[in-house]
Amino acid sequence: MLSFISNQIDRQKDVSHEEKTLNDLEQSDGSHFPGDDYRPSDRKNWMAGLTLEKLTLNKIVWPGTHDSATNDIGIPLISRPLAECQTLSIYDQLVLGTRVLDIRVQEDRQICHGILTSYDVDVVINDVIRFLSETHSEILILEIRTEFGHKDPPEFETYLSDKLGEFLIHQDDNLFHKPVSEILPKRVICIWKPRESPKPSRGGILWNSDYLKDNWIDTDLPWTKFQSNLKHLGEQQSISSRKFFYRVENTVTPQADNPVVWVKPVTDRIRKHARLFISQCVAKGCGDKLQILSTDFIDEDFVDACVGLTHSRIEGQA
Repeated sequence: MLSFISNQIDRQKDVSHEEKTLNDLEQSDGSHFPGDDYRPSDRKNWMAGLTLEKLTLNKIVWPGTHDSATNDIGIPLISRPLAECQTLSIYDQLVLGTRVLDIRVQEDRQICHGILTSYDVDVVINDVIRFLSETHSEILILEIRTEFGHKDPPEFETYLSDKLGEFLIHQDDNLFHKPVSEILPKRVICIWKPRESPKPSRGGILWNSDYLKDNWIDTDLPWTKFQSNLKHLGEQQSISSRKFFYRVENTVTPQADNPVVWVKPVTDRIRKHARLFISQCVAKGCGDKLQILSTDFIDEDFVDACVGLTHSRIEGQA
């Protein structure tokens, strides 16, 4: 018992030390980068507010959400804090400016995070369609995957094609250098990641797992995650030569060996440092490699930071 308590105390000391390291870096280096003062006049239509003829797919810094459809997961005040990574609905996230969604499903098409569930995937798709019907120039990346430990929903590729067919952007390696103005009126890049079923074929209506990559590490230590994100991003090709989307997740996750198991207080250790991360990317020469930046509990400032760097790219400032 004494050993367990000692380990918990040491763990909290590690967390506090890493939080201080990030705070000290922010105070010494600041969080400035090209476009950091830009604010979109309308986050719901922020792509439309940019020059669509200049806005090529690979110049976009996509604001994304991690475990996007967890706003209604589990039992309130009991199991929900263990798995809730967003408090906003999918529609409200899109209106706020989110453009990459991370959706986890199980065999019965229920949204899930581990063993906890929220609502049917139809809720997600209907929110997406509602948003698309109210806007004209916003392009989304919709990643849907079968959650670890679960089986693929039957006939799910057909389901996605039927529900989103009119909006879907077919897989095409040449799209990365095309401006949004040439891709419209198609609006959704749908990446389907089954666990057992065959993955979508190249050139088809859906995109497969080859087109969305990341280097996830499962930790609750914010400086450890921050450094890992910078290291792996620095190893990537620049956006000018990349033929896939690369995601950096500005998140940390609760661990079984730590007494803090609710998502919010753990992920807040790094969530507030998104602008610092972008500024460090630029300072270390990999600002041109940043593409998707994802977070828990997305807010206006996170969206503004991503849109600001995007704006600076198309204006030749970054």
